[in-house]
Amino acid sequence: MILYQLRCRDGHEFDSWFRNSETYERQEKRGLLACPVCGSAKVEKAIMAPRIGKTSGPGRSAPAEVPAAAPVATPAPSVPQPPQGEMPAAMYAMLSELRRQVEKNCDYVGPDFAEEARKIHNGETDRRNIYGETSESEADALRDEGIEFGRIPWLPRTN
Repeated sequence: MILYQLRCRDGHEFDSWFRNSETYERQEKRGLLACPVCGSAKVEKAIMAPRIGKTSGPGRSAPAEVPAAAPVATPAPSVPQPPQGEMPAAMYAMLSELRRQVEKNCDYVGPDFAEEARKIHNGETDRRNIYGETSESEADALRDEGIEFGRIPWLPRTN
């Protein structure tokens, strides 16, 4: 996994994880990257400091597992829960806006996400942005089949 700091044409900076640099390049060329603040698809890598992981050994711990994420939106499979502990207001606002943009610009396919993603990937149905739910095993199967998707934190609606 590789973490890139990205910047949109309006100067908004955000981070995104990619399986490898080729995955970033492929998504960037296909216009699949979008700014979570303004939705701009004009995104490029920003200057960032490299991160060097530590290896296991005496007095050292192995690096933590990194969750996969990509700009294509799919909510987590569980029922949304309120954030645990304090979440910075700016982060909460960005995630709320991300939910709003996904709901506005994508088709909700519910628990049929994996099946619909396969149909789109295989050209059996029109290409479009979708979101829905899928199990961990279905998500693993999609990854194994080379179908690009991502998971995003799905915040509960507020009053």
